[in-house]
Amino acid sequence: MKNIHDTATLQEFIQRIEQLKPGAEHQWGKMSVSQMMAHCSNALEVNLGDRESKQSFIGKIFGKLAKKSVVSDKPFKQNLPTAPGFVVTDTRDFNAEKQRLLSLLKRLSAKDPASLSKVHPFFGTMTPEEWNMLNYKHLDHHLRQFSA
Repeated sequence: MKNIHDTATLQEFIQRIEQLKPGAEHQWGKMSVSQMMAHCSNALEVNLGDRESKQSFIGKIFGKLAKKSVVSDKPFKQNLPTAPGFVVTDTRDFNAEKQRLLSLLKRLSAKDPASLSKVHPFFGTMTPEEWNMLNYKHLDHHLRQFSA
């Protein structure tokens, strides 16, 4: 699995994000490209500690079991449900969301993985390696959603 804290992986993601265009069509799902970037930014903010990350009740019941599939080498399936707090339905400014995502991604990549948040709102406590896999797979999943 590629490491989101690696310079080459960061550059790959930056190039893919730069390929996105305002009217990009999604291959699956309901989000616009701007909403997708906002959604990805919101997720990165959890790992950075910018967004509260207490584990939900349902996560306490099913999170540990579900985490096993998330931290495997298999890519995410299309149309998986999104936690309500991460659903973006309002109109977003494409350029602002692109810059926000790029900034958060660079910030995350530059940080020591051990210094990042330990708690995911659904999966609970996660190791730096598990967070890396989740962040990589989540961003890759949504960029593929928009053919980037």
